[in-house]
Amino acid sequence: MSRAVVVVAAGSGTRLGIGDAKAFVPVAGEPMLTRAVRTVLTLAEPTVVVVVAPAARLDECRVLVAAVAGPAVDLTAVVPGGADRHASVQAGLDALPDGIEWVGVHDAARCLTPAAQFDAVFTRARETGDGVVPALPVTDTVKRVEGDVVVETVDRSALVGVQTPQVFPLARLRDAYAVAERSETDDAGVYRGAGGTVRTVPGDADAFKITTRWDLARAEALVADRAGAVTAGAPAVPAAPVVRLGLGVDVHAFDAASPCRVGLLDFPGEPGLSGHSDGDAVAHAVCDALLSAGGLGDIGGRFGTSDPQYAGAAGDVFVRGAVELLRAAGLVPTSVTVQVIGNRPRIGARRGEMQAALAAVVGAPVAVSGTTTDGLGLTGRGEGLAAIATAVVRPA
Repeated sequence: MSRAVVVVAAGSGTRLGIGDAKAFVPVAGEPMLTRAVRTVLTLAEPTVVVVVAPAARLDECRVLVAAVAGPAVDLTAVVPGGADRHASVQAGLDALPDGIEWVGVHDAARCLTPAAQFDAVFTRARETGDGVVPALPVTDTVKRVEGDVVVETVDRSALVGVQTPQVFPLARLRDAYAVAERSETDDAGVYRGAGGTVRTVPGDADAFKITTRWDLARAEALVADRAGAVTAGAPAVPAAPVVRLGLGVDVHAFDAASPCRVGLLDFPGEPGLSGHSDGDAVAHAVCDALLSAGGLGDIGGRFGTSDPQYAGAAGDVFVRGAVELLRAAGLVPTSVTVQVIGNRPRIGARRGEMQAALAAVVGAPVAVSGTTTDGLGLTGRGEGLAAIATAVVRPA
């Protein structure tokens, strides 16, 4: 694997005025970042994806990326951004694994960029050995002004508007960023500032950057048009998605002699849970919910205690197994929720970590919550832990 895409998603979205980090703002129901990452994952050539996210939202971003990537999650990474775009891109470049020769830097806010544009830029970069950017000709008349006074008309024949992804030889782009004396508005500026040559390929009108609410409305209209939601001047009624729901419940007693593993996380110093496997009640409930949604039986029937290969097995073994059984049945998870019931271990401080760990295995977002029973029952008396999970699956 020799190429990667750094998706810059750390912007605040101030000009958009939605009150949320721009990459997390939905376009027709899906965050911009989801759409941007999914496009990269449709490319025929395997491509490493590094997402640069707001430092305060890394766990949320990891869940989102894991849900989009599914089986390819190992080819993705999420890292915190810096004080500005320049620092954020550097952070993404630093996170790339060994062996990457070509890197594309892409703005998450250009979330409707077609896959063909990625292929065109990477192909041209490899052909020439130079940096390559997608560009559109400037069609408006361009004026140079001083204040509000027009001074002259600028010849637009030599002007273009550039888009992303912008692709470069990785080693040379890293060097360019290392010696840059000032921030630039794009990566081509940094690359040229270090003496590199930058070429262009034709861009695409759909690869515009969502900056204002008008841009957002335009993007949603394009998505609706692509989906065929508007026909013959009248809005069509979208077909209801075909989904199936499942429920899973699991309870395990505490066993002080066992290590504590809950929701695929280790809790050192806490009593573990008894069981034929690692006793991870949360993972087992998720497994049962997935199997239930697919009409595929339950964890006992599929991964029973009579099978020695599951003795001491970690919870992710059962969740992965359920996901594979769903896939064989032509189904994929859409979302999972799980509630942990018990006095300990306390999961609040590690909720985001647990959600990310579970989502990476499920291949869809997982929401985790916790509660107690106010001293009632086995969980209230501190005898064990319970978990209740629900799962939504859909046809693949």
